Amino acid sequence: MSSAFPQSMRLPVIAAPMFLVSGPELVIAACKAGIGGAFPTPNCRTPRIWTAGWTRSQARLSPADGPWIANLITHSTNPRLADDLAMVARYKPPIVITALGSPKPVMETVKGYGGMVFADVVNMKLARKAAEAGVDGLACISAGAGGHTGHLSPFAFVSAVREFFDGYLTIGGGIADGAGVAGAIAAGADMVYMGTRFLATRESLAQDAYKQMVVDCDADDLIVSPAVTGTDASWLKPSLKAAGLDPDAMGGAIQRDYSGGQSTKRWKDIWAAGQGVGRIELWSPPPRWWRGWSANTARRPTASSD
Repeated sequence: MSSAFPQSMRLPVIAAPMFLVSGPELVIAACKAGIGGAFPTPNCRTPRIWTAGWTRSQARLSPADGPWIANLITHSTNPRLADDLAMVARYKPPIVITALGSPKPVMETVKGYGGMVFADVVNMKLARKAAEAGVDGLACISAGAGGHTGHLSPFAFVSAVREFFDGYLTIGGGIADGAGVAGAIAAGADMVYMGTRFLATRESLAQDAYKQMVVDCDADDLIVSPAVTGTDASWLKPSLKAAGLDPDAMGGAIQRDYSGGQSTKRWKDIWAAGQGVGRIELWSPPPRWWRGWSANTARRPTASSD
């Protein structure tokens, strides 16, 4: 890390923003555990839900907790970006992470209140563009990540990015335990994304059947395909089969749609996970490296394996 991170964090971990999965309870639990808690703004379907949910949420957090993080879709198909930016300006999340588009549309708003901008990037071209835009950090989405995924090795990715970027680096891609965290930090990252680790937790908004599938599956039960959303994403094969799709004959990519409209149904009925899925077990004790995470004590499928 180029300088001391200005936010309070007990571990260098961000609970990654997951569409239709990350909500206020998961974000708050993450922050209370001393890590970053991120949510995609489309999970709050309207500005009114923003107001109701995050007014209460901010009241439950203290300066000693980890940072809460807003994740904005900046792709041209997102018609609510202006409304989301208005909410960001109102509630002032310490960190805003952009995804599926340039970070430029959010820079003035977030920098205006003293926040930091990170950009999700999946390749070197996007990493360079985001760095040139003046972001404070990059979230390097690598091979093994759940949902919209990358193809580069996390170790090769962070090493290459460090050649031209000295800001904060977060790496995501199959990291599900303390060994993965340690490896990422040793490779030159400052923090890691963990998404699949928290899919089956008590605070997750995922359906119970989704949580159980995460517990039951391993990395061989995944397939990367653009055929669901138009962008390569890592899907659980059993959910594709349940939706009447053949994982071995997915066909070509559909038209991209990040508006939260038709894609909502896709993500609701077809479920994503990363390559760390095999590390998620049922009713295990909290891992030694993660004492204090409240979801580990839930008497239901939890993301608590060591």
